Amino acid sequence: MGKREIIAFVPVRGGSKSIPLKNIKPFCGKPLVYWVSAALQASSKVDRIIVATDSDEISETVKSFQLDKVSIYRRLAENATDTASTESVMLEYIRAADLEDDTVMILAQATSPLTQTVHIDEALDLYENENYDSLLTCVVNKRFFWNKDGTSRNYDYKNRPRRQDFNGQWMENGAFYINSVKNIKQFKNRLSGKIGIYEMPIYSAFEIDEEDDWIILEKLMNRHVLSQRPMQKVKLFLSDVDGVLTDSGMFYGESGEESKRFNTRDGMGFSLLRKAGIKTGIITSESRKIVERRAEKLKVDFLKQGVAGIGKLEAAQEICREAGVDLSEISYVGDDLNCFELLSNVGLPACPADAADEILSIPGIKVLSKKGGEGCVREFIDEILRSEQ
Repeated sequence: MGKREIIAFVPVRGGSKSIPLKNIKPFCGKPLVYWVSAALQASSKVDRIIVATDSDEISETVKSFQLDKVSIYRRLAENATDTASTESVMLEYIRAADLEDDTVMILAQATSPLTQTVHIDEALDLYENENYDSLLTCVVNKRFFWNKDGTSRNYDYKNRPRRQDFNGQWMENGAFYINSVKNIKQFKNRLSGKIGIYEMPIYSAFEIDEEDDWIILEKLMNRHVLSQRPMQKVKLFLSDVDGVLTDSGMFYGESGEESKRFNTRDGMGFSLLRKAGIKTGIITSESRKIVERRAEKLKVDFLKQGVAGIGKLEAAQEICREAGVDLSEISYVGDDLNCFELLSNVGLPACPADAADEILSIPGIKVLSKKGGEGCVREFIDEILRSEQ
């Protein structure tokens, strides 16, 4: 693209009716508009990012991201109404900023948080290499469509194709659009001339408009984006006991003595961490001699029992002070509600496959394939050690 400036334009209104202030409502732990802003920020091809808003609250939230490519444009009230088109605020900004005609403008939607930097970079390459006038993002939809009059629209129902043999249709997913300032001014539209299509993954088909969309996209974000990110450096590994190192079962003898069943492979995992120079610890709400004996067997560096009063997060913070590490450098495996706060604050949270629903829904949590007491801790330790190599 030579020396043409590439500007990303992110319009976010404060007056959303379906979900009030949805653009700064927490999505997977961060304000919704953060995700597309961060993806654009990470692109070496994007020179500047303009977030156009009419809201003081949105402005302050965006400024708090401290992304150096991002600046705020205060859009006119008349172009921030329910009936105003996105093109109207694009043209408003083009005039206000007096942009050069050859400037490339990416219209990026905050309501498509699964947009990643690789999508933006690849689409810009396609736009340049194929000499398109403009470009939009689509997914391939392999659904069968019908007309209201009972006629099939995109397939022959008498010869129903198998899904794998069906080409499907290109469906606009609304993630982002690319065009030149010259074309936008001339045609007053985000698309014009020779239009190219950049295909995005099918999981990006959804946009956030209603509450149900929010639920669906958070699940998709965790599965397809957050869980695929490289593991960060771990300096301290902590684990819960019941439901993690055990299957939550409690065994009582004739005289009332209590016993628990631990997985020996989890024990080997602790040994492997120690050999790798990673400190280990156990945090549990109850206080039991059997846990103390297991901790001695595992040779953990830290044992915090009976923390129901102060909470597991505060117990972990005490360990951080002793070990000289930050919460962001901790990995913790927990399974139930009393683990929620700690799991939401550590750098690398994980849970067994059979954890409580509230734990499974924590943004960015690693959901292990094994259940508690069945080697889930060893599974996670192996992943951590592989990432350290």
